[in-house]
Amino acid sequence: MLMNSEPVLSVRDLSVGFTAEDGYTDAVKSVSFDLYPGRTLGLVGESGSGKSVTALSVMRLLTGSSAVVRSGRVLFKHPVKGVTDLLKISAGEMQKIRGRHMGMIFQEPMTSLNPVKRCGWQVSEVLLQHTTLSARSVRERTIELFREVMLPYPEEVCKSWPHQLSGGQKQRVMIAMAMACDPGILIADEPTTALDVTVQRSILELIKTLQQKHGSAVLFISHDLGVIREVAHRVSVMRNGVILEDGTSGDVFDNPRQPYTRALLACRPPVDKRPSRLAVVGDFETVGGSNGKHEQHAPSWHGIYDSNEAVLEVKGLQTYFAKRRDVFGRVTEYHRAVENISFTLYRGETLGLVGESGCGKTTLGRSIMRLINARSGRVIFRGKDLNKLSGRELRLLRPRFQIIFQDPYASLTPGMSVGRAIMEPMRVHGILRSKKERSEHIINLLEKVGLEQRHYYRYPHELSGGQRQRVCIARALALGPEFIIFDESVSALDVSVQAQVLNLLNELKKELGLTYIFISHDLGVVKYMSDRIMVMRGGKMEEFGDADQLCLNPGSEYTRSLLDALPGF
Repeated sequence: MLMNSEPVLSVRDLSVGFTAEDGYTDAVKSVSFDLYPGRTLGLVGESGSGKSVTALSVMRLLTGSSAVVRSGRVLFKHPVKGVTDLLKISAGEMQKIRGRHMGMIFQEPMTSLNPVKRCGWQVSEVLLQHTTLSARSVRERTIELFREVMLPYPEEVCKSWPHQLSGGQKQRVMIAMAMACDPGILIADEPTTALDVTVQRSILELIKTLQQKHGSAVLFISHDLGVIREVAHRVSVMRNGVILEDGTSGDVFDNPRQPYTRALLACRPPVDKRPSRLAVVGDFETVGGSNGKHEQHAPSWHGIYDSNEAVLEVKGLQTYFAKRRDVFGRVTEYHRAVENISFTLYRGETLGLVGESGCGKTTLGRSIMRLINARSGRVIFRGKDLNKLSGRELRLLRPRFQIIFQDPYASLTPGMSVGRAIMEPMRVHGILRSKKERSEHIINLLEKVGLEQRHYYRYPHELSGGQRQRVCIARALALGPEFIIFDESVSALDVSVQAQVLNLLNELKKELGLTYIFISHDLGVVKYMSDRIMVMRGGKMEEFGDADQLCLNPGSEYTRSLLDALPGF
């Protein structure tokens, strides 16, 4: 579709900040851009760059918070009233535009969906608010929208509660809600960040299809340049509230002018090669730095495992959950989350565990740790079957194997400082003798994971996502483990922070002789980290083999589909 000569939305010199007890902080500084019908503008940058604040300011959704719009105009081409500055109209007038002429898709569907209302009603509510359709016509239109966003069994989805749907299905309901009134503008704020690569691909294709059908202007926000390259006609790169670079998708990706843009492009692990170290933003900003160019030979942390020394042996592991019960509470049907999994993990090895949500990756990891009791099978760690140990015996062994979860904030107690959070498991397991010795050890660990002594006294809310994940890594290392499971530990991080954490894990693996199981739905990240890879599907092992060979010549169509779904460069 050719670009209309006139934009449907023009943002000019928008500056937004937040007031707090310690003063005023700029979040967005003199940002300007245009949205054209049938075209997509990609807004990319790390967390805290101002992307979401810009979108929320355009939608007037920051009202009532500590946000202050210092300057700027948001000029919307209203189909009836003509060009309108959205920052100057009343809240009532904005309410009529929002939903009818402008729709928004958020990163987390459950922040937009009401958990106590059925999905059909939530979409119908938009139609009842902004159209004159009858109740019967509204229901028919809702079902039609669910078909349009390719939800299976749309009539059943209408009657379903949000918690009964998968993440991808909830996201499709939210897209249906945003597109209910055929808005001229659609803002998608990180709509695929937490989704599997295959679900992500289907959502991206759906947004493009709906855009072509309705001619909507799309503002697509993401920190992943691979995603932005697939959907955007034009790209704006933000950092610290400022648009550093702007241009057509081809210009920005093929000939980036700014070092920061080049850094974002280089941070993501490549599928076709294994650099000795991933590039980070600092490589592009230091005078005389490497500019992200690292040698491509086999890294020193890869392929160093000892196949004669088994750390972990999993034999015939099965974990089931109750799916249905009769009136007496007896289980009549099971969900087979993990079905007859067997493998051996060697000292110094990283085993990648990959698959879509619901395939059993996390259940397998937690069953190995005995955080979930397996139905049958053996988990032998250093000659001891963990499933046969008593609670006391298991507790004595736990310091030797650790797990790090996806959400570091949920893993840390909000009212507990970093130092205390790391010291608590050391005290419980009797690591070192005094508080002074433990404090000194913790500070050394913080420095080892790239933090500073001052972080010892910080609280979780005072740290970034990457810093919180480093604290969780330091806490796991504090007990002196030899085996660690990483369960989607980098999935929600910016690509630049993700690169830093992955480099750190590989350095620690080599220095301390650690053994890893690395769980992720991102086959690109798993391939970079792993010596061998297990692909899971429906609770079963789909494919298992050397990481490089498996990605080069996948033996399964399912594995091939995971590779094809990766946003490529």
